[in-house]
Amino acid sequence: MDEIDPAFVATSHAIGDLPLCQVRLQDDARYPWLVLIPRGERLRELEDLAAGDRAVLMEEIVRAGRALQVLGEALGVPVEKLNVGALGNVTPQLHVHVVGRRRDDPAWPGPVWGFGTAEPYPADVAAYAIETARRALGL
Repeated sequence: MDEIDPAFVATSHAIGDLPLCQVRLQDDARYPWLVLIPRGERLRELEDLAAGDRAVLMEEIVRAGRALQVLGEALGVPVEKLNVGALGNVTPQLHVHVVGRRRDDPAWPGPVWGFGTAEPYPADVAAYAIETARRALGL
């Protein structure tokens, strides 16, 4: 696998590995937010994945969404709607954001990208969120 872009390391916490993707917790306590980063050489676009891997990615997105439901409840910010996006305009390495949204979140109903400033998790809450996500993902 190509190295993970340093931007992910700076803005998220490693949770673990699914069959295709590394899963990371976005370090922004305003939203329950997972990032899926498929393993592979020079992956930038969805079409860079083999058809079978695209199917695996979709299943991992669904799995991440279910985990976010659990994580949101555990953090006291229940998820009402899931947003899924593979933008890559800033960080071109192929990755998919799975974001738990709710009507009272700061960016609602607009997109989370570029809205305000991220609010990093306190260390103890980050550890709790990572462990909760791991369990919810079966890792």
